[in-house]
Amino acid sequence: MPLEGKSVAILIAPRGTEEPEFSKPKQAIEEAGGKVTVVSFETGVARTVNSDLDEGGSYTIDKTCA
Repeated sequence: MPLEGKSVAILIAPRGTEEPEFSKPKQAIEEAGGKVTVVSFETGVARTVNSDLDEGGSYTIDKTCA
């Protein structure tokens, strides 16, 4: 696996990120053997949307940045 043993950070907005724009890259990294660290500007949970209006998934934020 090309990312075996690697850690990859993905930056996500706390609210409003489109579900597939976050979940598909996250899934690809994990399938390639990488460990994903979810980074955002706030602590807690990031919530995604589908088509700008419908609720998507919820993702625990691992680290914050300023």
